[in-house]
Amino acid sequence: MQLKKIVSAVALASVATFVQAEGKSYADFPVTVKGYQGNAEHSVAYTGQMARHTLHNSLKKLVGSSDGTGSAEQLAKLNAYFAGKDAGRAIIDPRSKDGFPVLQTEVDQLSKGKNLAGKAYKGAVSGWPGSMTGQEVLAFMLEKAAASEKGYDKLHGLDYVQLVSKFAMGAVFYNQAVDNYLDEKLAADTKPNNKAYKDGKPYTGKEHVWDEAFGYFGAPAHALELTPAQVYNIAKGKDLQAADKDGDGKVSLYTEMAYAHAYYAAAADKGGKTNYLHTITQAFVDGRQLITDADGKALSDSERAKLREYAAVIADNWEKVLAEAVFKYAGSTYKDIEALNAALESGEDVGKIVRKYAKHWGELKGFAMAMQVSGKDLGAAGVQLDRLIGFSPVMIGNTQITGIDADGNYQQSNTVSLDEYMLQMLKVQQLMVDEFGVEARGKDVLASLDNLVEKLGAKAAEAEND
Repeated sequence: MQLKKIVSAVALASVATFVQAEGKSYADFPVTVKGYQGNAEHSVAYTGQMARHTLHNSLKKLVGSSDGTGSAEQLAKLNAYFAGKDAGRAIIDPRSKDGFPVLQTEVDQLSKGKNLAGKAYKGAVSGWPGSMTGQEVLAFMLEKAAASEKGYDKLHGLDYVQLVSKFAMGAVFYNQAVDNYLDEKLAADTKPNNKAYKDGKPYTGKEHVWDEAFGYFGAPAHALELTPAQVYNIAKGKDLQAADKDGDGKVSLYTEMAYAHAYYAAAADKGGKTNYLHTITQAFVDGRQLITDADGKALSDSERAKLREYAAVIADNWEKVLAEAVFKYAGSTYKDIEALNAALESGEDVGKIVRKYAKHWGELKGFAMAMQVSGKDLGAAGVQLDRLIGFSPVMIGNTQITGIDADGNYQQSNTVSLDEYMLQMLKVQQLMVDEFGVEARGKDVLASLDNLVEKLGAKAAEAEND
C-alpha cells in the first residue's frame, strides 16, 4: 500500500504542478490502446460508478419512504437498490423536475448489472456494534430501516436515511477509490498501461483504473469550469445552465450531475475558505493527462511516482472533506442538544427537536464511520472518534445504545448526561481541527468549550464513552 506511505507534505506540494491542465474537463481523452480496432473516439469510461451513484441516491429516497412494517416486500424494495442487479430499476433520484430535466430514467441506461453491496468495505467496522463488515453494517441498517416508519427509529434516535446514505458513500465510493483504484491498482503489474483493460476496450488498464476512481468522487466532468456554488446547486437539481455542458437541454447523469463527496466538497468550498473540489478534480485531470501522455506504453517508475503524488493529493483532500462534514454535524448536534435542554426546562414539546437531533446525529455518525474505511489506520484518533460519538445519540433519560444482542436487538444503558454529551461534540470538533486540519469549519461551536467545561467541572474530564 504505497499510497499510505506518501506524506501529505509531498502530496500537497504537488498541487503547484497542476497548472498544466488547469480548467480541462475530465472528458475526450484520446484512445491510446495499441491496435485498437473499434469506433470509440475517446477512452474515458466510468459509467458503472455513476450507476452506483444513482443507486445510492435512489436507496436514500426509498429508506425515507419505508412503511415501517419490516415486511419481506419492504426489505426487498430496499435491497433491489443495494444488493440487487436486476434490469429495469428506475432511477428514483436524481429525476427530472421543473427547470431541471435529466436524460436517464433507468439505472441500466448508465451501466447494467451494478449494485452497491458487492463494492462495500470488506473490513470490520469499529464504529458500529457487532464487529460487522461494511457490507454487513449496511445490510443490518436496511433491515432496521424497513421496520422503521420513514426510516426513523424514534426509540433509539436513529435516522437510517442519513446513516445508510453517509456510510454507504464512504463504504463504497470513498473506500473503492482511495483504497483500491488509487492504491493497489496503481502498481506496475496491476492493470498495466500497455494493455487494454479488457480485450476490445478502447482504454488501457491504468486509464480505466483512474477513470473509475474519478467516477466515485461524483463531480461533473466540467467541474473545473464551475464554481463550488454551481456544483452544489447542480446536486440539488438546480442551475440547468451550469449543468448542461453539451447544451442539449437535459442533464446527463453520467457527465453533468454532481453526487456524493463532490457535493460535500462544494458545500465546504462555497464558504470561500477551502478549495477541496477543484484541488481533487484538478489532480484527477492531471493524473489522467499523465497516463494519456504515455501513449499506450507501460508507465515508467517516475511516471507512476508522479501519479501516486496526484493520488495522495486526492486521498488527503477527500479525507478532509469527510472531516469537515464530521466537524459540521458535531456542531449541529451540539446545537440540537442545546435546544432540547432549553425545551425540557420550559416544558415545551420536544418531538421536532429530537427528530432534528436524530437527523444531524445520523449524518455525524455516518461520516465518522466513513472516515475509517479508507485503508488508512486513524489510530488513536479513530478510537477517540468512536468513543465520543458512541453507537447512538444520548436520549432523554441519558440512555444510549451500547451494543446489540445475539438477535440483533439494540442494548441500551445509561452513559453520560446530555450536557456531557454536548461536551463530547465539542471534543469531536477539536479532534477534527487537531488531527485533520479542517478549515471550512461549518457550525463551529468551539467557542463554547471553556464555558461548558467550567459548568461541568470534574465531570468534564469523564465525559467520554470509555
